[in-house]
Amino acid sequence: MKIARINNTKVKETYAIVSDDGKHLVTRQEIQEQTGIPVPPSIKDFMFKGWLDEVRQQKDNLQYKHKVSDIELLVPIPNPPKIICLAFNYFDHARDAGLTPADEPVIFMKPRTALNTPFRDVICPSFVNRLDYEAELAVIIGRDTKNISEEDALDCVFGYMIFHDVSARDIQFKDKQFTRGKGIDTFAPCGPWITTKDEVPDPQNLQIVTKVNDEIRQNSSSGNMVISIKRIISALSRTMTLEAGDIISTGTPAGVAMSMKEPRYLKHGDVVEISIERLGTIRNRIIFQ
Repeated sequence: MKIARINNTKVKETYAIVSDDGKHLVTRQEIQEQTGIPVPPSIKDFMFKGWLDEVRQQKDNLQYKHKVSDIELLVPIPNPPKIICLAFNYFDHARDAGLTPADEPVIFMKPRTALNTPFRDVICPSFVNRLDYEAELAVIIGRDTKNISEEDALDCVFGYMIFHDVSARDIQFKDKQFTRGKGIDTFAPCGPWITTKDEVPDPQNLQIVTKVNDEIRQNSSSGNMVISIKRIISALSRTMTLEAGDIISTGTPAGVAMSMKEPRYLKHGDVVEISIERLGTIRNRIIFQ
């Protein structure tokens, strides 16, 4: 199933279920009316405390009355406990950067204030000179997890979404670490919704495409990851407790601007569109201020 957070003056709801084709949705209140299940106001409670499982049993009875195009989609999960991002986790991206991939996750954290909706503008400060795009597959953790094995790691996954790791390369290279250059407000568009793991049989076989002004810049597959999702989760759980609602963004494939012979960084007015197979599309305009 696809779970979205929404904002609309006519539909005053905090979340909704999106139809299989991604074109229509049914709101929380309508889910309750149509199924008789007293679903909670909190999307986190709905996803992580068993309510979704109850609704799934009556999925065929849901009537999707609203067009997704008529309703604003918000960041799918509010205030995640952690946003963990991987660096150089694709063979082709590491190759283009002239690096040897690590055998353990190389991570950095993004602040929650960087989160942005699937379709709002990315606001870039005027002092940034080299703004780059990074399309990434993000994992949403579904339950608190510590010291989990690789074999069982996917059991703690709730679902997946698209994550755009917007990066100010000049700041990143100056600081020689990632937090400031990747943690600017609005630098983490994501969504358009969370797709539950049952709809993604093999998360290591998803096409990832990035377009800038309709020109394809990244065209790869999650199968090119150096460290698989189950290995990422297992390794991270050995050092930190993973909590329900955590976002783990699993790295970007080749094609980013900084790896080009003549880098083509993002400019004011550029539109970045990221699509991942089975997960949908997000689209954000770049605005320098």
